[in-house]
Amino acid sequence: MLTHSFERGVLVLTLDDDPPSGARDVLPRYISDLIHAHRPAPVVVVLSAAATTAVISAVLHAHRMCSRLNVLMSVATPSAATRRAFEAQAVPGGPRLVIHARSDIAVDAAYAAVA
Repeated sequence: MLTHSFERGVLVLTLDDDPPSGARDVLPRYISDLIHAHRPAPVVVVLSAAATTAVISAVLHAHRMCSRLNVLMSVATPSAATRRAFEAQAVPGGPRLVIHARSDIAVDAAYAAVA
């Protein structure tokens, strides 16, 4: 489900699969706790493939929290449909959610932005 690592000063959260139905409610809290523990480090959320509505919602919740904390956050997913879903659901007028197709580029960009 959710794993995390710290690469070049960037917190990388990886969601490999859709969480089981019982874990969907706690996913935003897990993400939030990790972001709080590692702030002010930038965050990259890596999604393996197409994400469900629950995962997209949890990531957008985390993005709003990162915006309040002034923490840079981006998403990496190879799924074009998921990237479009994030673009469509991002809050207009708020900080832009940066979306990448590759996780290595997302980590490099986050590292460069805060270096």
